Amino acid sequence: MDKNSYIGVFDSGVGGLTVAKGIMDRLPNENIIYFGDTAHVPYGTRSKRQITRYVLDDVAFLRQYDIKAVVIACNTADSTAREKVEETYPDLPVFGVVHPASEQAARATKNNKIGVIATKATANSQAYDKAIAEINPEATVIDVGCPLLVPLVENGRFKKGDLIPETVVREYLDPLVAQGIDTLILGCTHYPLLTAIIAEAYPQLTIISSSDAAARALREGLQKTDMLSDTPGGDHKYFVSDDAALVEGIAHYFMGKELDGKVEQISVG
Repeated sequence: MDKNSYIGVFDSGVGGLTVAKGIMDRLPNENIIYFGDTAHVPYGTRSKRQITRYVLDDVAFLRQYDIKAVVIACNTADSTAREKVEETYPDLPVFGVVHPASEQAARATKNNKIGVIATKATANSQAYDKAIAEINPEATVIDVGCPLLVPLVENGRFKKGDLIPETVVREYLDPLVAQGIDTLILGCTHYPLLTAIIAEAYPQLTIISSSDAAARALREGLQKTDMLSDTPGGDHKYFVSDDAALVEGIAHYFMGKELDGKVEQISVG
């Protein structure tokens, strides 16, 4: 496997671009292919069988580029289908978002009370509960499904001073804070864009971004296996399965800047 091969990053939509951005910031020499399965977004409302089928199709597409690793930049996909990906592609290093964020939270909490906000599918899977329990058995994890947050972010409603996202955030988080959490995992790749609102409303919380945690874990994993790219630069490709124009129109929300390439629409499955 060539250390200068691409890293494949995929999500059910555009939220995984926050993971891609984290990778680009930390590993500027890496070649990255991003795929958003926008034809089937959101995964969070699908059955486990459907999610698994979509995820395997996503990885099969990325494998066409002889990728050296794949990052499941979707909490729902990681919590539902990661084991199936590893079983299907035993030769492919697989990185996710759930375990890295769980590890950070398990070590960050002072009172062993951790909140997780996520899609309903991720919350119902209790993937964070299980991962955190392996690291810190004393921790209590409280999961909350937050279906209103993704549409708000995708419509650009995530800035401080906007009463609508601020009100929705408080509706979801006030009960968690009332239960005494001191650490909060943003268990969806859209949610880092709400960090400023959450931090202002709850300055006492330690906030863990699953997107940031995933990028750090990838860097550490590639370092350990001596698979970091040794070529300056970094080529970035972007693909979606539906409505490339829409994705190009909102991608800057997640990247903090305009994309450095065109978004190509393709079919998978």
